[in-house]
Amino acid sequence: MPLTTPPRKLDPLLAIARVVLVVMQGLTAFGALACMLAVPAIFIFRSQVEAELVSEGVPLEAFTALALLIAMAGVAVTLIFWVARLLWQMVDTVRDGDPFVPENATRLSRMAWIMLTIQIIGFPISAAAIWLNNITEDGHAENVGDGFSLSAILLVLILFILARVFRKGTEMREELEGTV
Repeated sequence: MPLTTPPRKLDPLLAIARVVLVVMQGLTAFGALACMLAVPAIFIFRSQVEAELVSEGVPLEAFTALALLIAMAGVAVTLIFWVARLLWQMVDTVRDGDPFVPENATRLSRMAWIMLTIQIIGFPISAAAIWLNNITEDGHAENVGDGFSLSAILLVLILFILARVFRKGTEMREELEGTV
């Protein structure tokens, strides 16, 4: 008689998480693609972009900052896609009933490093956005942040600690299985 795995119990939270993560991956993939296309496009159509900047009263040196801002945003969105993908893979291991696998510890560490990178990229993105906002006609920076997020730093720490917890849990499980 072949062994069969027991049917998976439907966990609404995991189901919702999978849907949210799939949507997030789709949106971030679209955003990354848009940025990848926008950067060369603004150089191809540089004269038109510069003409539009001048007509809006924006100095021409804003062109380079705009291109860099779009490129950095593309990198950040790509990194967010990667985090969502890693989390989706982790959700699958939880759904399958075996979350304490070495891959999940690695995934959590990667997610922490990626989130730290996103936090670091946020500084030049914010600086460029503030500069662009200040040189436009209305020149007020109401909705532009400074690139620092205490909650993002806390998330990075949590992810690094959870990676260690998962790594230790996997080791303990392997030791326990070795003694049986």
